[in-house]
Amino acid sequence: MGLITTLRDTEPFKQLPDELFTAFEQAARSEKYPPRYHIFNQHDPPSGSLYIIKQGQVEIVALTPGGVEMVVDCRQAGSFFGGTPVFTNQPYTAGARTVEESICYLIPQQLLLETAKQYPQLAEYFSKTIYSRVRSLYTDMVRDHGQRALTQMEAYPFKKRLADIMSTPIETCSGAAPIKEIAQRMTQKGIGAMLVCNEQQRAIGIVTDRDLISKVLTLETDDYSQVTAEQVMTPDPVCMTPSTYMYEATSLMINRRIRHLPVIDQGRPVGIVSQQDLMKYRSQKSMLLVGKAKAASSIDELAGIKEQIVKVAKALMNETRSHSETVEILSYLHHCILNRGYELVFEELQQQGKTPPKIRSCFIIMGSGGRKEMLLGPDQDNGFIFEDFPDEQAAEVNAFYVPFAERLVEAYTRIGYPQCNGKVMANNPLWRGRLKEWRARISDWINTPEPQKVRYSTIFFDFMPLVGDPALAQDLRDIVHEKIRKFPLFLYHVMELDFKHKVPLGLLGRFTLEREEKHKGMLSIKQAGSIFIVDCVRMFMLEKQADATTTIERLEKLVGLKVLNQDTAEHLKAAFEAFTFLRLRNEIKLVEQGQPPSHYLDPNALSKDEQDLLREAFRAASKLQDSAKRHFNVG
Repeated sequence: MGLITTLRDTEPFKQLPDELFTAFEQAARSEKYPPRYHIFNQHDPPSGSLYIIKQGQVEIVALTPGGVEMVVDCRQAGSFFGGTPVFTNQPYTAGARTVEESICYLIPQQLLLETAKQYPQLAEYFSKTIYSRVRSLYTDMVRDHGQRALTQMEAYPFKKRLADIMSTPIETCSGAAPIKEIAQRMTQKGIGAMLVCNEQQRAIGIVTDRDLISKVLTLETDDYSQVTAEQVMTPDPVCMTPSTYMYEATSLMINRRIRHLPVIDQGRPVGIVSQQDLMKYRSQKSMLLVGKAKAASSIDELAGIKEQIVKVAKALMNETRSHSETVEILSYLHHCILNRGYELVFEELQQQGKTPPKIRSCFIIMGSGGRKEMLLGPDQDNGFIFEDFPDEQAAEVNAFYVPFAERLVEAYTRIGYPQCNGKVMANNPLWRGRLKEWRARISDWINTPEPQKVRYSTIFFDFMPLVGDPALAQDLRDIVHEKIRKFPLFLYHVMELDFKHKVPLGLLGRFTLEREEKHKGMLSIKQAGSIFIVDCVRMFMLEKQADATTTIERLEKLVGLKVLNQDTAEHLKAAFEAFTFLRLRNEIKLVEQGQPPSHYLDPNALSKDEQDLLREAFRAASKLQDSAKRHFNVG
């Protein structure tokens, strides 16, 4: 491949006049590099050249702060690398290493700088070069998907935050303010509520138009001019922050029958949201789903609500936004349904004369539910934590919670959540117990890391409280950290099991497809892709005794802990979101065809760009797996 031909077909050079291509060709020199050769390393000073690959393949490699080398991109013939330092004179942010014998054209820095004086878009392009190819492919894919979407508005309310819709500035008064004055101000301003603040401008109460009617008239006084805000206000009002999503605020306001919601930033009021504000943006198919789940009166009704989640998923997919954010919203809907299902079963047992024991308990969900990464067909992974009640109370506890767990698992099955094949559910005695029993269980997993116990732990480690006392869940998490701290070799065993599985890519980038009849000719986006990112990131978090919920949040946490650098984390985020995008889109398609959602798809049915995106995401997962393997000294 000639240099002029390459430049004519490549951004940003193809925008330049033809005479410059001849100058580049005359000034460039050609260099041959052997396989696995480091052309330059991360943090090296600029070499003074832009590299364009004539023949071969070059990996872009970055070192994490912990010293683990990770491949974050792979460049083929016709691609270039090492461009940004030419214009910034800063050290290389990543290294370049050949995969095989490679030949590169080297264009001198001075010529590029002189060209950029006349054509500044050249320097501008390199200052904004996308670091990760998977990020570039994913961004293009999402943009294209959004442009093809027919309906956009259905997802709009889910993406809005309170900062976007709140009324500001907020009207406030002191606790001593006369109620007559407050009523006049509210009438003049055309508002339905006023926040009561102390001298430090902290909210201590709220006075609404409903208070003016229902509370003032019931006061036993003949002189209403002496009535103050403090006498009629609702103390300690429920508040939310500006970054809260509309769907969260709507759910809370419906559930608690709140008509006005103060918005607080760093303890100070910055705005207020009313039910009328929410109604302006509320859509009939999506925003009401949360409210319907909260108000459902039967398991069958919840089953009908769950079936509607696919409509919300489709609407959210049509927005060119982060799909990890989309999955978090879908998880919120699932959590609402699961929560209400729990309440209905609990109420039914009580109506039948069963009395719950007076102990602290916590119902936890695990796996994708615990990470807030549920798509359309999550199965059940759940359990119970109890406080350390005395042994003599065990019969009473079992008399209630054993039938409760059985009915709960059955109710969730009726709603549409399949039972876990590994029986990781509350009706299995292995997945409920007192804190001390959980401690013994975890000790057994960690001290005797047999394959099945390791598999249990990978599901369990992503637990989160859904109903009950969340302090018990935190106590359990502290136990996990304590046990791993005492036996860090356990992480080796977890990763050893994980490394027995590889991404489904052959040497030439061909997809390795399933041979078993059930999924023949397909591959799993989950089990062969995203699971590697989830598992490796979880292991790094456990090693650092750190907590975060979603995989994206964990990646950000690992950057802060200097386990990963920002570029590596962004590369992995793009890969994870690419898996999420392709999997969720496939699940929506299957459900609309009347089939159950599945993480298996036929990669050959994808477009060429989509196949490229999938390959890059698989490569990113594979490189993270290799880095974790070296870090934990496995193999």
